[in-house]
Amino acid sequence: MPSVQAIDREPSPPTTTLGYALFATRWLQAPLYFGLVAAQGVYVYKFFNELWALILRCVTGQATENYVMLAVLKLVDVVMIANLLIMVIVGGYETFVSRIGLQGHRDQPEWLSHVNSNVLKVKLATAIVGISSVHLLQMFVDVHRTSQHSLLWGTVIHMAFIASAAILAYMSGPMAAHAERAHQQTHHQEPVPEAPAAKVFVPAQSGPREDEPSAEERLRAAGFPARKLLEDFDSEHPRSFDRETVARLGKLDFVTAGRNVVFVGPPGTGKTHLAVGLGVRACQAGHSVLFASAAQWAARLAAARDAGRLARELAALDAHALLIVDEVGYTPFDPETAALFFQLVAHRYERASLIVTSDRPLARWDEVFGGPSALAMADRLAHHAELVRIEGESYRMRRATSAWAD
Repeated sequence: MPSVQAIDREPSPPTTTLGYALFATRWLQAPLYFGLVAAQGVYVYKFFNELWALILRCVTGQATENYVMLAVLKLVDVVMIANLLIMVIVGGYETFVSRIGLQGHRDQPEWLSHVNSNVLKVKLATAIVGISSVHLLQMFVDVHRTSQHSLLWGTVIHMAFIASAAILAYMSGPMAAHAERAHQQTHHQEPVPEAPAAKVFVPAQSGPREDEPSAEERLRAAGFPARKLLEDFDSEHPRSFDRETVARLGKLDFVTAGRNVVFVGPPGTGKTHLAVGLGVRACQAGHSVLFASAAQWAARLAAARDAGRLARELAALDAHALLIVDEVGYTPFDPETAALFFQLVAHRYERASLIVTSDRPLARWDEVFGGPSALAMADRLAHHAELVRIEGESYRMRRATSAWAD
């Protein structure tokens, strides 16, 4: 059996030198985005130039109501174009060049957590329609100095933008759904006839949408000790942790792929916060989640075993796309309980996701789970897992020490 240290991360598939070289050409786009940053600076200058001219006209009494309205519309137009620029800069760079590690930042844009090419195109089309609306409104406000020919073609062009955005939004829905189904089939279905395909369509999607639980109902059913968001995580507290990995996990691809996440670090470094934050985001994205501490999971599985329904309990847990096992390592377990945890991990292996938080690395799980099942459990858990190590002092102790000092 390979050592646990050697299996913390799944080895990357072999890639040819030509493939690496072609993929590296994406960095040629980076200067383009820096050029757009410079263009954004030009629009900042234009905005304040227009604002200063408006203020001077108002102070000197030369500003008519029509002039003020047109000047404000110009300012709105500049802001909307600047918004379009930042969307292209941030979203385009994230989608086509490289990940932007903003996870845990208090100002992280909500749309960046699920940005992709389809989402970006629809948002850009919507922004263009908004800008076109402002331009058309400017023409109608200044209708006395605008020719009928210009009004006609301005309206036609605006309607063309609206139609294009509607068509793009309509097409992006089926495309995204098709990509999601293909992704699920790639990771969940076995290459055997019909039985796996039937499993994919078992969830409640077959029923009316009104019968599906709401995000709030999923959050209540998950059993979180408190609702913590990834955006509220104090990323400055730990001495070190992999921010880029946590940002990638925030997109929830690991749930769709049935992969695992293991947070390892000393007590008080935010492992539970990050696990709950991912669980809350999964609930909001439509996934069913169940949270419990390792001791609570042990009691639940032991009760099912004693009642002779352990197999049914494990099968029932398949209804949850994500299970969170918190605080592994704080309480040692006897070999019988370790065997129950092994059955849980083995049952969900390559089938559904687990998030585990622990104060010790997988290689030391034999200190927690007595018997031979410890390494076998760690092997299955780590095979398809993202391992995030967090180093630092206890956040709670730091706050308590600060309070005592005050």
